[in-house]
Amino acid sequence: MENTGVNSLTEIADRLINKNHKIATAESCTGGWIAQEITALPGSSEWFDSGFVTYSNQSKKRLLGVKSSTLEEHGAVSEQTVLEMAEGALRNSDANYSVVTSGIAGPGGGTSEKPVGTVWIAWAGEEVGATAEKVVFKGDRESVRKQAVNYALEGILRKLLA
Repeated sequence: MENTGVNSLTEIADRLINKNHKIATAESCTGGWIAQEITALPGSSEWFDSGFVTYSNQSKKRLLGVKSSTLEEHGAVSEQTVLEMAEGALRNSDANYSVVTSGIAGPGGGTSEKPVGTVWIAWAGEEVGATAEKVVFKGDRESVRKQAVNYALEGILRKLLA
């Protein structure tokens, strides 16, 4: 996979190390790909705490504390769900920041309201609060997932470490 580049990951690492902070991931549609990109960088154990792959709704509830009512009312691919996932990743780790994905990578599963390629990404930090963005990526399953990973990693710099 082409990632955000070693320079971006190195910049994320440097900023987290300088603050003596760590990051955690909580991933659904990206299936641990963000954590894989982070841990591909030597020395990442200094700034990466943990990764949660919560593909099922049950695991989102059990591991991250996402409320059943949130999933029933808004669905797994929603702003409300990724914000709860981001908070849960912080609560259930020793991280100061979290990055989260939940989406519809395809080829099936899309609807008119949430077409294939729809991904909600959230970033949260103890000092900066939580924010979420909906992005609709184009392409096949691998392309949607790859774009989501890159966007999520770039967002760490834009949203959390600005």
